Amino acid sequence: MYTITIGTATCGISAGADKVLNEFQLLIAEKGLKNIKLAETGCMGMCYKEVLVEVKNGAGKFLYGDVTQEKAQRIFNEHVLQHKPVDEFLALLDYQEGTEKNFLAKQKRIVLRNCGHIDPMSIDDYLARDGYQAIKKVLTNMTPDEVIKAVTDSGIRGRGGAGFLTGVKWKFAAQSPSDIKYVVCNADEGDPGAFMDRSVLEGDPNSVLEGMLICGYAIGASEGYIYCRAEYPRAIVRLVNAIGEATKRGFLGDNIFGTNFSFHLKIKEGAGAFVCGEETALIASIEGHRGTPRIRPPYPAVKGIWGKPTNINNVETLANLPWIILNGPEKFAAMGTDDSKGTKVFAMAGKIKRSGLVEVPMGITINEIIFDICGGIVNDKKFKGVQMGGPSGGCIPAALGNTQIDYQQINKTGAIMGSGGMIVVDESTCMVELARFFLEFTQKESCGKCTSCRIGTLRMLEILERIVAGQGKDEDLDVLKELGEQIKATAQCGLGQTAPNPALTTMNYFREEYEEHIKNKRCPAHSCSSLVMYLVDATKCTGCTLCAGNCPAGAITGVKKKAHKVDRDKCIKCGKCITTCNFDAIYKE
Repeated sequence: MYTITIGTATCGISAGADKVLNEFQLLIAEKGLKNIKLAETGCMGMCYKEVLVEVKNGAGKFLYGDVTQEKAQRIFNEHVLQHKPVDEFLALLDYQEGTEKNFLAKQKRIVLRNCGHIDPMSIDDYLARDGYQAIKKVLTNMTPDEVIKAVTDSGIRGRGGAGFLTGVKWKFAAQSPSDIKYVVCNADEGDPGAFMDRSVLEGDPNSVLEGMLICGYAIGASEGYIYCRAEYPRAIVRLVNAIGEATKRGFLGDNIFGTNFSFHLKIKEGAGAFVCGEETALIASIEGHRGTPRIRPPYPAVKGIWGKPTNINNVETLANLPWIILNGPEKFAAMGTDDSKGTKVFAMAGKIKRSGLVEVPMGITINEIIFDICGGIVNDKKFKGVQMGGPSGGCIPAALGNTQIDYQQINKTGAIMGSGGMIVVDESTCMVELARFFLEFTQKESCGKCTSCRIGTLRMLEILERIVAGQGKDEDLDVLKELGEQIKATAQCGLGQTAPNPALTTMNYFREEYEEHIKNKRCPAHSCSSLVMYLVDATKCTGCTLCAGNCPAGAITGVKKKAHKVDRDKCIKCGKCITTCNFDAIYKE
């Protein structure tokens, strides 16, 4: 009996998993085989090796990477029919050492414990891995206060960005008197480069539902909402299925496990506004209003949805809870540092060799993640820095690569832990342009309610745009810093208050790069098109005329077998000449 499992999370689908799945379906149908099970699973974390296919039988399990339709045919014909694994396609075996083993070696999977191991559309797969045993334990053996104490003792902080102690947050909601209370899962993941929550929802939705049930019992809530952005259609499909299956089995609904506890869930699809990741804006959106933040206090734990006490946790926080209840808070607290307990999931993107999803114990260093787990920088270029915490975070330079993943230590750098996005940059990345990119994002996503965010971020963006265009002024850096500090001090919500972070941290750690743009009209990374010049190295140019023939602007001139020149006035800086030249004679300055 063979089981063929294909990773069909969004990362897999984007790499062609739907085509690979269809190919296996056709091959099985053509042979009329009944002893082969075809299954789907969520993100295994190794997004850089998608499409991933696992073939398993009594002899063991074999993970294939970079699978195409053509490779699927060979895997089927040789491995499944002839029982001969196709070694050249293998990504990971139980006994194999190599890069994929290194990718997993330093990880500790709690939130991702089931992702890549179960069919997210099968509640039976979840039940087979102790699913819904934590809520059963809670309802039959623990009081609400004991649950809150367990969560508090674990030391878990909210994984949505602010890092507030989850147990303390629950206690506030539990102590708020009301006939109706709400639990909300914040799945409005809006940071560029972040895909932690999406992957959990696509790969293990029931763990999130169970976490919400535990929270509901602890604070005295019987209703809940999952606020998930509509740009996550696959996650929503799997959530809808999970809610339906859990309701049929009696894990959701009335009198769960024969007790007096009842809990009902709804999904609210968000329109994709970044600001709706902020708690009070999210609440407004659920209520049907425009998603804008409100002044706190009162906090949602006192006055949330429709004025009722509401507890909001993000996907990752909730997915930790069943494990904490079943394994004990002391085991969770034993991992990490004094300030930051447990593990943290990171979406690794940018200029790294192994992009994907990792879950690591708190206390690991940035360098360990980038080099030991993710294999270092693409093409072995120089590591320059990492943007951590999304648009609300900051850029940590390579010189601080030994910084521990810990809320306090990360905050000391000027960045924030955030929800867990890491965008790694190398020597070819312009830090001024990086700051401009994130400022453009937050400026466009500003809800516009407060002047400091609406106008302040626009003024900062205008200055950054002038600098990357070679029109910066000597006073620009002082103005940027002043504006950034004023916005941080006066913006109404956390998103506005953190919007200047990318600019402030890059100015702090890469000031010389800003100064080169302003004073010398030069981009050291050769990235800003307005400041880049294309030049011909006369010692390498053979005068083959290939570059001149392919230049769309007619900017390259010269005669055969003589060194050519680039007319800077005509050059549109498309880069076609560099990709065309066979002698590396053209370069950027």
